[in-house]
Amino acid sequence: MHITLLKSKLHRVTTTHSELDYEGSCAIDGHLLDVAGIREYEQIQIYNIHNGNRFTTYAIRAEDHSGIISVNGAAAHKAAPGDLLIIATYANLDENEADAHKPVMVYFDEKNTITHTRNTIPVQMQQMA
Repeated sequence: MHITLLKSKLHRVTTTHSELDYEGSCAIDGHLLDVAGIREYEQIQIYNIHNGNRFTTYAIRAEDHSGIISVNGAAAHKAAPGDLLIIATYANLDENEADAHKPVMVYFDEKNTITHTRNTIPVQMQQMA
């Protein structure tokens, strides 16, 4: 049996661009992709904290250390510059892999600078849910 688990998460990144007349995808600072272990062209789920929109697209690599988070194509209707996003990837793992799996969760400030990373959610946050 396989189970789908969170692979990686960019938590509260700020949308820098919203480009309607662009081939669809989400351009993400390449350094952020590397830290989170997200591959170029990998499917991503985007959750817009500002307006509640949730959508699927794929990642493309933007310039390293640029801070760019650009939602492009039809998805540009779902996120505007300044919107806070959660960008997540998932992996299908067998039960043995799942037992050892730890996601990569990357957290940001308002300028898309990494503040810290974790691979677990602290107990006190779990109790709030």
